[in-house]
Amino acid sequence: MAIAKFERQDGRWGRIRGNWATLLLPINEDDSIDFSRLTDEIDQLIAAGVDGIYSNGTAGEFHNQTEAEFDDIQQLLADRCSAAATPFVVGACQPDPRISLERVRRAAKLKPEAIQVILPDWWPVTGAEATDFLRMAAEAAGSVPMILYQPPHAKRVFAPTELAAILAPVPQIVGIKLGDGESSWYEQARQWLDAWGIYVPGHHLATGVEQGVAVGAFSNVACLSPSGAQRWTALMASDIAQSLEVEKRLRTFLEVHIAPLAKVHGYSNAALDKLLAAIGGWADIGTRLRRPYRWIDPSIVPELREKARAALPEIMP
Repeated sequence: MAIAKFERQDGRWGRIRGNWATLLLPINEDDSIDFSRLTDEIDQLIAAGVDGIYSNGTAGEFHNQTEAEFDDIQQLLADRCSAAATPFVVGACQPDPRISLERVRRAAKLKPEAIQVILPDWWPVTGAEATDFLRMAAEAAGSVPMILYQPPHAKRVFAPTELAAILAPVPQIVGIKLGDGESSWYEQARQWLDAWGIYVPGHHLATGVEQGVAVGAFSNVACLSPSGAQRWTALMASDIAQSLEVEKRLRTFLEVHIAPLAKVHGYSNAALDKLLAAIGGWADIGTRLRRPYRWIDPSIVPELREKARAALPEIMP
């Protein structure tokens, strides 16, 4: 039953299923975006056969770019993906609601599969305020479906029952990207969020599928290897037990070798995702973030690459 739901091609989420790869910004030493390398990255993701590509999540540094840069990134993504018939989602995320709504309006003109937004984040919103903002975003998006990004580091994280009340008045919201939890969280998600496509953290995708909740992931595993993440996602349809075994090793690798860089040394999630891409070595992205955010010294990559290959032969190229 769980796998059947994961494979469904109907439902309000349309083609937004499976393994979605995030767009990471290659940053030059002068803090500019290297659009030549970004073009190559998009082409590599398309060649990997991922289910889709999305822009301007946390790892895409949406919080640290100008509006002109935002437009250039989305136009490039739309042009490359449209030419290759690869689904894409535009992240119109911005902590400022007015800037976010303008991003939604411009993104809608590119005709993506969906537009992703976060809730206003300088001052935490109430449930009623969240619904009001999403109504405004839906009006700005026109006919384009929308996905709410509710990350664990949001200033207010709503429980499944609260999310259901927030989203019910806004039918244009077709999915939610969020952090999952233990078995009790999945019970609540099944009870309250079945009307929406649920996107769990990439390294939890097999669990989400096995629980009958997840329709996909905007995936950190695709940062490590887009083709490997796609193989693992495909395996879930035929051998969920083996997929869960891979997930167990994947979680252990991340907990032992990657998570301490955040917990102990204070690096951001964007820094961790760029490190994963450097370990995978599938595109010339680099580990550099835009200042003032710190990035991880690439000298640690070769050792971590060997550890990843030993632990995750199914995912690493």
